[in-house]
Amino acid sequence: MEEKIYIYYTNDLHSNFQQWPRVARFLKDKKRTREAYGDAFFLMDIGDHMDRVHPISEAFKGKANVALLNKLEYDFVTIGNNEGITLSHEELFQLYDEASFEVICANLHSLRGENPAWLHPIGIKETKSGIRIGVIGLTAPFNDYYELLDWHVSPIYSTLDRHIHNLKNCSDIVVLMSHLGLSEDEEIARRYPEIDVIIGGHTHHLLRTGEEIQQTIITAAGKHCFHVGEVILTWSHSEKKLVKKEAYATDITNYEKDMDTKETLREMEKKADGLLEETVAELEKPLEKDWFRDTLLMQELTHTLRKWTRADCAMLNAGLLLDSLPAGKVTYKDVHRVCPHPINPVIVELTGNELVEVIRVSLTKEFMEFPLKGFGFRGEMLGKMMFSGINVETGRHRNGEPYVKNVIQENGELINGNKRYFVATADTFTFGRMLPEVAKSEVKQYFLPEFIRDLLADTLKHKFSKQL
Repeated sequence: MEEKIYIYYTNDLHSNFQQWPRVARFLKDKKRTREAYGDAFFLMDIGDHMDRVHPISEAFKGKANVALLNKLEYDFVTIGNNEGITLSHEELFQLYDEASFEVICANLHSLRGENPAWLHPIGIKETKSGIRIGVIGLTAPFNDYYELLDWHVSPIYSTLDRHIHNLKNCSDIVVLMSHLGLSEDEEIARRYPEIDVIIGGHTHHLLRTGEEIQQTIITAAGKHCFHVGEVILTWSHSEKKLVKKEAYATDITNYEKDMDTKETLREMEKKADGLLEETVAELEKPLEKDWFRDTLLMQELTHTLRKWTRADCAMLNAGLLLDSLPAGKVTYKDVHRVCPHPINPVIVELTGNELVEVIRVSLTKEFMEFPLKGFGFRGEMLGKMMFSGINVETGRHRNGEPYVKNVIQENGELINGNKRYFVATADTFTFGRMLPEVAKSEVKQYFLPEFIRDLLADTLKHKFSKQL
């Protein structure tokens, strides 16, 4: 006799709540079908369900996301970096207090001596026929961030070594919920044949029909839940083993929306508006955003960053500000709308020559118009770089390309090519290849849990506001 077990999963929603009612309808339909046939099924989320880019997640600090998962009766959830490093220690410690699902993350630990009661390294559920499903979760080890928040993420492979043998012994089927990225998932599949299924996320890869490596099937459903994942496992009761593994990602872009979920989100948004209505500043004049020209607000924000971090100089890209601010009252909701990115301040150490090269790259058309996606940036393009603590003199080659003539410090001295400087900027540039010198810097000091928008609020309050 053979039995099919179904796993439905989501990953990397990033608070794209426009799509969530479709997810809800799809999962409710699948649940009805499985119940009608008497099939065993489980619901899982692989992390980054929350993203503070959305006012609901910002206002409720992720607890609204937990409520949405509760309503659909998820079984297992692991955490992504957006849950893990965009909240304060206390906010993450309490995030899943009301969860009706199991939170599984084997490599996350509090550095304050006690883990939250909801945090478990593994979980096991049994089907009605007695098949035991063992689940382990892992999240990406961004310890430069986590440790500033009094958390630690243990290395991936030592964590698996510690748990996988016992999990295999007490389970018939082993599933890894991995918020690690595709390349790590593939390497884990090669090293750990005990794992039957790896459900992935983090790098937003879409595997429409899964990928098989040795005895393991790997799957993932992209980003923003335009797809929902399904794993179908066929168990032979006579042979007492899995005889077939299938994985699919279904496009639900045009799926009908669940009206109850839409109403829940409307109510959440209304409450979020109330929570974010606190006045930050009262502006006498409007403040314009411009991605390609100097603006007063962007300049003052860059000054604030330098002074707040006590760096030698600072630089911020104008694309961080998504909208202008009219004269009158500015609320925290306005600040969030204008600067929604979960981006932290950072100081990096650069030589003078490296700093000049970074400035040169930032002046190019390619840099300013680059439509960055990810690394915390939630805007449209990077925009012009603004500077504080230095004055940049530029010229243009005959072909129109800009070049740096001089970089002069506030004291009138030229930047020394061999001297080392502490440069404050957005942590976005410590990832990827946009500014290689910044990303490769061996000295980085991140500031958490503050976002750039917290400095924007301070700038509006202290530099532009009327006396309230």
